[in-house]
Amino acid sequence: MSIYADNAATTKISKNALEVMNKTAENCYGNPSSVHSHGQMASSMLYKARTVIGTLVGASLPEEIVFTSGGSESNTQAIMTGAAYGEKYGKTKIISSSFEHHSVLNALESLKRRGFEIVFIDPDRNGIVQPQALEDAIDENTALVTIMTANNEIGTLQPISALAKIAHSKSALFHTDAVQAIGHVPFSAKEFNVDMMSASAHKFHGPKGVGILYVKAGLKATQVIYGGHQENNSRPGTENLPGIAAMAAALKDSVLSMQKNYEYISSLRKKLTEELLTIPNTLLNGDTDNRVPGIMNFVFEGIEGEALLLMLDSRDISVSSGSACTAGSLDPSHVLKSIGLPEDLTHGSIRISLSEDNTEEEVDIIAKAIKECVTKLRDMSETWQEIQSGIRKSEIE
Repeated sequence: MSIYADNAATTKISKNALEVMNKTAENCYGNPSSVHSHGQMASSMLYKARTVIGTLVGASLPEEIVFTSGGSESNTQAIMTGAAYGEKYGKTKIISSSFEHHSVLNALESLKRRGFEIVFIDPDRNGIVQPQALEDAIDENTALVTIMTANNEIGTLQPISALAKIAHSKSALFHTDAVQAIGHVPFSAKEFNVDMMSASAHKFHGPKGVGILYVKAGLKATQVIYGGHQENNSRPGTENLPGIAAMAAALKDSVLSMQKNYEYISSLRKKLTEELLTIPNTLLNGDTDNRVPGIMNFVFEGIEGEALLLMLDSRDISVSSGSACTAGSLDPSHVLKSIGLPEDLTHGSIRISLSEDNTEEEVDIIAKAIKECVTKLRDMSETWQEIQSGIRKSEIE
């Protein structure tokens, strides 16, 4: 049996989304910017998708939705929009959290080279960015606060509404990377009062290579791509209409099934967590309950996470050792370091991310396989032998 448990990296495209994508590509192939009938048919479908997605994410107007190539582009454009706002009003400070996705961290690094002051606040040990930490860091010189809704490695949810309120108290813009949250937990741009939000279709059973940037009415998104006048002069380039239509279909299905899927996936996560925590010297990273339903990150002391990942892969079980964007890196996870995990432990972590496609039988197989693999790896681990003999102190309390 082949088991896929790396849904935080990407989800399988749904049958409905695939059907919509293929049908749109076949029957609605005009350029939405063209004035002839084929173009106007495409333009009408584009507007319909924009309206559906806008409604589902809590936008006030369809025009607040900008279509992009995915989460990384959306995050980059949001941050550059915040920088332009800062330059306009003489604000040179940007605040973020230390466990953001690398698309955020690298965009901020580029702004640091341009002279912006970049301040990172750490989440607490449970993987939550506390509002007080932002209160302590923010001032009148702050142009932008960008903090993710759900962490991509440990799955913890952040108090976005409270954080946005603090940002606005200093007339700063607030952006959230909601890539791991949209379609999995309730989100409303209007209710949370965010200025910008990023999402990506392939995280909720849509196609890869298409995403959105929500930009609140009255705020003009700064271009990071140059070309024509598409997307209300916010994002040049002919729109990927088949992908956008499929994204709208996938998001609608995800939102309509959200409560049912949340309960089901949460039950699988809790079952697997209980099983894995019976393994000695094992730690679940992040808050036990305040998280998206499917993402969990475990540390097994005395072993390397990469070795465990490969051993599981040999059993046809797909998990990851962290973010898909850092696969192949031997550096310890910046997410686990940010929550205060000792470096030795960060190397022994794996991320398991479930979806509604997983079954209880698969969870049982995953638990059994991990228990067996951890035992084998520990039998070969000098570090584990030293912990067992008392030469080395365990770092898991």
